[in-house]
Amino acid sequence: QVQLVESGGGLVQAGGSLKLSCIASGRTFSSFNMAWFRQPPGKEREFVSVITLTGGYANYADSVKGRFTISRDNAKNTVYLQMNSLEPEDTAVYTCAASRTFGLNYRSPTGYNYWGQGTQVTVSS
Repeated sequence: QVQLVESGGGLVQAGGSLKLSCIASGRTFSSFNMAWFRQPPGKEREFVSVITLTGGYANYADSVKGRFTISRDNAKNTVYLQMNSLEPEDTAVYTCAASRTFGLNYRSPTGYNYWGQGTQVTVSS
């Protein structure tokens, strides 16, 4: 079992930056692959980024590639999402997720077992 708590969301103007954090507890953090998803208002949840157990591999949705960076600090049981050059289209509730495995379904919410409560990111134009 693992519990996930996100923080760092807020209101920012287009072109600005935010850094989200997700702190895990309950199990060894390094045993989990970690991902970020987001759900824009009125839309479906979508994949943002994933990072593997030791941080050796990361992947991103095309919509955020080159602007967002995922990282993790296993000593602090924390995964981060650095978001730069934010756009109004990035407005969403951002949620972190954890999985013991890293498979072909890593871009789908069904590939993850544990979820945080989410943190709101609002980007104004």
